[in-house]
Amino acid sequence: MTVTFAVVATPGPTQQSWVEQVRMLEDLGYASVLVPDTLWTVSPFPALAAAAVAAPRIRLRTWVLAAPMRSPAAVVREAKALQQLSDGRFELGIGTGRPGAADEAARLGMTWGSASERVAQLEAVVTAVREEVEPRPPVVMAASGAKSLSVAGRVADRVAVALGAEASLADLEAGVSRVRESAPDVSLSLQAFGVGDRVPEYLARQGFSGSALREAGSVVMLPGDPAAIADQAREHAERFGVDEVVVPSDFVREVAPAIALV
Repeated sequence: MTVTFAVVATPGPTQQSWVEQVRMLEDLGYASVLVPDTLWTVSPFPALAAAAVAAPRIRLRTWVLAAPMRSPAAVVREAKALQQLSDGRFELGIGTGRPGAADEAARLGMTWGSASERVAQLEAVVTAVREEVEPRPPVVMAASGAKSLSVAGRVADRVAVALGAEASLADLEAGVSRVRESAPDVSLSLQAFGVGDRVPEYLARQGFSGSALREAGSVVMLPGDPAAIADQAREHAERFGVDEVVVPSDFVREVAPAIALV
């Protein structure tokens, strides 16, 4: 099984810095660039449109689009534009909305809704994109709870098993099992939180220590050595079918040598 690596990246303060960042990721061998969807970061669709022009090969994904914040028609319009500007490299990363995002939906004038209503909204968006956007973009759904993982297996082409920083190998196995109940063959992704003894600054501010997470056996901490990263990626691919590793932008240079080893 081929394993690919993707990067979660947020545009810097200038056009040039974003262009250089995306080109660097492409040159390092990363398969996809993933842009978050929050009200305190750059909107993902124009950011990905700029990335499409800057780098001609890397794939472009929202990470993840909060379904309650846009109507299906709005997402279709943006997806069509990105498919056109990127020659079909767009990937619809979508979810029902992270905890705390209800306030952002309210600021946009959108109804947050119950959990079941948000799932229905997500399915409506996915259906509309699949019916109206050509070429049809792959759908990647991030999910964590038992119900959302089951839904993800049913509606998505790829499922990102969302785990907390302290998640164990057993937690990953449980998440994968829930997905496989509804979709035995769906592709799977796992987002890493840190490398070696290092975690991104936002996690450090929350009191997480990279060394403590690693020593506790956190499954979302990558080893510090590229060969060990490649070994871990192959092991997860063979055991769980996880064929994509999502890397924080803080550690792209440390992880890049592992890409050629898998």
